[in-house]
Amino acid sequence: MAAQRTQTLVLIGHGMVGHRLLEALAERGALVDPEVPDDPGWRVTVLAEEDVPAYDRVHLSSVFTGTAPDQLGLSTPEFLAGHGIDLRLGDPAEHLDTAARTVTTTSGTVVPYDALVLATGSYPFVPPIPGADATGCFTYRTLYDVDALTSYAERARTGVVVGGGLLGLEAAGALRTLGLTTHVVEFAPRLMPLQVDDGGAAALRATIESMGVAVHTGVGAAEVETDTEGRACLLRLSDGRRLPADVVVFSAGVRPRDRLAREAGLAVGDRGGVAVDERCRTTDPYVYAIGECAQTSDGRVYGLVAPGYRMAEAVADQLAGAGATVFTGADTSTRLKLLGADVASFGDPFADGRDGGPRTTEIVFSDGREGVYKKLLLGPEGQLLGGILVGDAAAYGSLVPHAGRRLPGPPEAFLLPAGAAGAEPPGAGALPDDAVVCSCHNVTKGAVAGAIAEHGLTDIGGVKRCTKAGTGCGGCVNTLQAVLDAAGVRRRKGLCEHFPELSRPELYELVRTEHIRSYTELAERYGSGGAGCTVCKPVVANVLGTLAPELGLGHVLDGEQAALQDSNDLFLANLQKDGTYSVVPRVPGGEITAEQLIALGEVARDHGLYSKITGGQRIDLFGARKEELPAVWRRLIAAGFESGQAYGKSLRTVKSCVGSRFCRFGQGDSVRLAIDLELRYRGLRAPHKIKGGVSGCLRECAEARGKDIGVIATAGGWNLYVCGNGGTDPRHADLLASDLSAAELFALIDRFLMYYVRTGERLERTSAWLERIGGGTGHLREVLIEDSLGICAELEAQMDRHVAAYRDEWRAVLDDPAALARFEPHVAGVEFLEPGRGRAALLADGTEAALFRDGDGEVYAVGNRDPFSGADVIANGIMGSRDGVPVVASPLHKQEFDLRTGVCLDDPAVSLPVLPVPGPSLPARP
Repeated sequence: MAAQRTQTLVLIGHGMVGHRLLEALAERGALVDPEVPDDPGWRVTVLAEEDVPAYDRVHLSSVFTGTAPDQLGLSTPEFLAGHGIDLRLGDPAEHLDTAARTVTTTSGTVVPYDALVLATGSYPFVPPIPGADATGCFTYRTLYDVDALTSYAERARTGVVVGGGLLGLEAAGALRTLGLTTHVVEFAPRLMPLQVDDGGAAALRATIESMGVAVHTGVGAAEVETDTEGRACLLRLSDGRRLPADVVVFSAGVRPRDRLAREAGLAVGDRGGVAVDERCRTTDPYVYAIGECAQTSDGRVYGLVAPGYRMAEAVADQLAGAGATVFTGADTSTRLKLLGADVASFGDPFADGRDGGPRTTEIVFSDGREGVYKKLLLGPEGQLLGGILVGDAAAYGSLVPHAGRRLPGPPEAFLLPAGAAGAEPPGAGALPDDAVVCSCHNVTKGAVAGAIAEHGLTDIGGVKRCTKAGTGCGGCVNTLQAVLDAAGVRRRKGLCEHFPELSRPELYELVRTEHIRSYTELAERYGSGGAGCTVCKPVVANVLGTLAPELGLGHVLDGEQAALQDSNDLFLANLQKDGTYSVVPRVPGGEITAEQLIALGEVARDHGLYSKITGGQRIDLFGARKEELPAVWRRLIAAGFESGQAYGKSLRTVKSCVGSRFCRFGQGDSVRLAIDLELRYRGLRAPHKIKGGVSGCLRECAEARGKDIGVIATAGGWNLYVCGNGGTDPRHADLLASDLSAAELFALIDRFLMYYVRTGERLERTSAWLERIGGGTGHLREVLIEDSLGICAELEAQMDRHVAAYRDEWRAVLDDPAALARFEPHVAGVEFLEPGRGRAALLADGTEAALFRDGDGEVYAVGNRDPFSGADVIANGIMGSRDGVPVVASPLHKQEFDLRTGVCLDDPAVSLPVLPVPGPSLPARP
């Protein structure tokens, strides 16, 4: 059905799958060029129910943790305008007339079509129980749902999610994030019954319950009970129990949205879904259906994004005239992080050889202590039929491409923990070219390898741009790197194009041993040219900060060092998504006086700041404008606070329990030790942030084994654990030494931290560092206890010099008028610009510009508003060069913009306005 003239395509629905259709048509050159009259191709009208363009529903739950809704956006005005797409938001289709080939919208508008695609998705199933429509009952599918739930939860204490599947557990995570006591109710006998078996569900349940979420399986919801105002207050279960429920979220499955097709007389499946053939055509040859609203030729309705994308591509092929792509079924592999648990399933993990099916063999690894369960299912010829991974899904990307094939190595190589004997799965070379490595976009290994060869790709970013692999769920990124490795692409050990042959440890040693005192000197002697970038400048600033006592350097913002700092270090505060900053005073060991609490409250009240008690046992204040920071800190320093350095790659906090001061089980004064540790190591800049914890006994209330430095009191002294961390890839710390005295403990931590500072790579946590350097804690004991390298005394002495040289960075700024000038909202004139550093300025017409001066004196002016976030922050980004082009990197997400043209080098469809460079004097702030 290729368009030989300009024809009209109506797309009903602008979700992820609908937008993928638009992209696929654009990729095939099937859309009209709006600048060319009568251009043959499809002119598209999109009828959307929601009032926002397509967004990433897969990551909808990230909005609860701070992601701005517009960051989930999939479409841009430039894409729509460039392809002549008429997007009509908030005016959904109401009636479809296939005889007249018209669609009538809710507003009464009649839109004719030559071809039509239904991408209406699905709607949440709400069990028909009494009270299901009460105030306080929600579904969880859209940004509107998230907004409504977030607002309502502010006055709620408890929440119940009805449904323990994928979406249900995501909803439970959302309620927990909102601070509600959370329950999950699942009618099936286990959680995620369609994805995991009993063993996997047990491991998942244990992990979820350990996070304080109550799980109720094998029971259904019977009634939502309400209070006198009609608000939900209790959920009665089918077994008679009643759960407190200020909020009820129904996530009990979805149903295809096929009403338009039914009413138009198109065939639908017995259980719903618009019936389509292998080319996704309905029983009307001019109407197609894709995504969750379609029942495909294999009789299934697919609820995942990846199959929907495949359907969209099949339809795009039909409309573009190629017609080669068909959809006869899809892989339903999925990997998600649910309530902190990594969960993945692929293939058919439930095939069991019954009912005449092939004989199967299960290979299972289970570790109940760690909440890990892994199962592979093999067929009679050894082929991989499917698998389930709970708690540790690192092997997912390696296993999925082998589904339906014999594994190239022993199954246990894919299941055993990293570092265990036999846990070395074969690399990408064992994959055939037709193996799908990215199921989200149906990209094969051969396609990736071909793109690497054809375009000379050298990194994951290039693979993503050329093939789209890795841009969906991200589960295949490790496999993509393996394909790069197999293609002989050498991993660049250097930091960036400006130091292509030097790693961070090598730069550190050059600065330390050759007494290099500036970025300029280092670049002239060992760099490859250019003005630096958002990678190397902060790294060198970090190294200079660490070695300042050895080099005789002063404050991190003195002289040229200011131009090296990322926005956080430049303003000694953490940049937030709206362009404001957080204020984080140090509270050593979590100990704080009543007077200090009052001072914090008064500062928060007077400056209108949001206050939050953190997991690191301190109080963060959010929402301060850059120009407010000095005034805020004057008051905090007067109250006895100092900088908590939450902005730097440095020691954050040392968390503690109350220890032997109050706890009847305490064996050591954990509070005193935590305070002493934090005050000793404050200000130490490192490859990545460092966190500590001290527990007064083996009950481990301070979670010390989840920290880079963990200390636990024993009857014989202190046990030291190292290289643990939480976050997206949690790791328990390893025991380094036992029953240490306080003096022995501090000496060993001195050595450990300085050794890490010397040898860690850029942004490498101690957990990853330990795995990379090889030898594990045995190697650390050799170096730090047995002194195999003969450097222990040197490491201790270097730490002593750091401690002696420490001074509070904020107090120093308040005493320095030149440093304070950087906090002014706008620069007074271009003559005040520092080389390599931007400043915001008001132009004569009131436009806010970001001004930059390079090392040769050239001045650039661009708009200050970051087009990706909407925050006015571009002036605070790092200025540098990329392939010889002067650029500035957004301080929020590091997209780089050409300062000459304003074009984003990472997404050329986005740009900053280029503004006239002003004269020497500028308007004052109104």
